[in-house]
Amino acid sequence: MSNIATLLASYPRKRPPLPPANARIYVEEYRINRGATAHALYQVTARLESWMHRQVASGGSGQRVLEFGAGTLNHRPYEADALIYDIVEPFSALYDGRPELARVSHIYPAIRDVPVSPGYDRIFSVAVLEHLEDLPSAISSCALRLSPGGIFQAGIPAEGGFTWGLAWRTTTGISYRLRTGLSYAPVMRHEHLNNAAEIIAIIRYFFQDVRIRWHPLPARHLAFYGYIEARTPRLDRCREL
Repeated sequence: MSNIATLLASYPRKRPPLPPANARIYVEEYRINRGATAHALYQVTARLESWMHRQVASGGSGQRVLEFGAGTLNHRPYEADALIYDIVEPFSALYDGRPELARVSHIYPAIRDVPVSPGYDRIFSVAVLEHLEDLPSAISSCALRLSPGGIFQAGIPAEGGFTWGLAWRTTTGISYRLRTGLSYAPVMRHEHLNNAAEIIAIIRYFFQDVRIRWHPLPARHLAFYGYIEARTPRLDRCREL
């Protein structure tokens, strides 16, 4: 993004409403998508997404970690060594009753509710940033809650890229159509408010050292997913929001 000021000014964004038929089955379909009982094409997606989980888990260490947007806690098994594992997740229906909940230290409904001190060695998210209505505020808030030398990590879909667009239409999109008789496109428009290029530009605005990997091929338009690792927050910019 060449004009970061224009990009920042586009937030907060408004989520387009779901059509009534999609809205009626939204929560149940989300659980199916993220759950162990997912149908075959959803399971293909889950296997592809596991790359993001592995990248985040292998990208750093630290005893105090915070998962931003923990969902169904499907990342928790990847972090066996974390002594303090806190989460931010406003939608408690996603994690209620999950066995991984016993290995969570603290739960916060929003990032602003997380204390700034003592800070975290790592703050990470997996398939979350593309959903956020106020992405700059979320990224800056995460940066302010890192301990000195801490790392911000994110796994993201290559939203806006050719391969990603083809992938969701031929996996999740087909499975959703077969199950419900409905198009998945309105759900994607409702869910994904930020594309990969926008996410990267905003992270680069708030961090000095940003590194990116794409999978399976090293280019956004040839990738399904990306992994971002950011260090050294620009604290003056973070505190402006």
